[in-house]
Amino acid sequence: MEEEESGWKYIHGDVFRFPPNKSIFCAFVGTGSQIFCLSLFIFALALVGVFYPYNRGALFTALIVLYALTACIAGYIATSYYVQMEGQNWVQNILVTCFCYCGPFFGMFAFLNTVAIFYRSTAALPFGTIVIILIIWGLVTIPLTVFGGIAGKNNKADFAAPCRTNKYPREIPELPWYRTAFPQMLMAGFLPFSAIYVELYYIFASVWGHKVYIIWSILFIVYIILIIVTAFITVALTYFQLAVEDHRWWWRSFLCGGSTALFVYGYCFYYFYARSGMSGFMQTSFFFGYNLVVCFGFFLMLGTVGWRASLMFVRRIYQAIKCE
Repeated sequence: MEEEESGWKYIHGDVFRFPPNKSIFCAFVGTGSQIFCLSLFIFALALVGVFYPYNRGALFTALIVLYALTACIAGYIATSYYVQMEGQNWVQNILVTCFCYCGPFFGMFAFLNTVAIFYRSTAALPFGTIVIILIIWGLVTIPLTVFGGIAGKNNKADFAAPCRTNKYPREIPELPWYRTAFPQMLMAGFLPFSAIYVELYYIFASVWGHKVYIIWSILFIVYIILIIVTAFITVALTYFQLAVEDHRWWWRSFLCGGSTALFVYGYCFYYFYARSGMSGFMQTSFFFGYNLVVCFGFFLMLGTVGWRASLMFVRRIYQAIKCE
């Protein structure tokens, strides 16, 4: 006697229905993949002793150069997934990928640099440095993103969903409040944040204080733990979501994976008022402004990790059932 379908098995005809706003979704996944690769390259350079502890400029230079050189990863992955999800306007997708992180970052940088110039601070970057950064972005980052996007568009791989998608979406049952997106994000973000909480103080004290951080090996171990915990907690919440017949897991898994960034930004408030000793409009705007764009990059990276882990999990469980 065949086992009766229940829970997640009921929605096999909807679980691979592509998400809304797929162009933005794919751009986020592509940029998150780029930032993930960028972080691995930075750790590799740090672990072999490239960065001198008292020379922060080398680290910032490496971040700018490696971000520019890894732009092809963002373009390729974003457009490849966009085409697999039956998207038609791939040129727009490449443009969204180019600007989804650089746009907010340059906007925040322009505001904060203007504040520094107004206060006549040495923290303001000189005009020549700004021109060099813009040239790198315009002549390296954008062309590599476009090149990667064209390669992704010409990639002939199919999405190859294990189950056929129904023509009309299945109605989602009414769910209790704690199964909605925001409570799930809070649950998903707390555990990974607790794994990195101790290291955050030393990182903040190094970046915003006068301490020097040199234990890159410990930081790399914490980073690996963060990635693993994020992947597992997102997969668990995705399963719970599918078990109550809610098939809208695409954006939810991304938001849950990236929700650790909300806790990190919340920690910024604690550090600023309890530990930093900073005050005044300029210091406040610099601290919260730059941390905001860093946390946004953190959100994209961990959101991509959570979504990729969930995609692997969903593919695996639906391959194991007989879908007609």
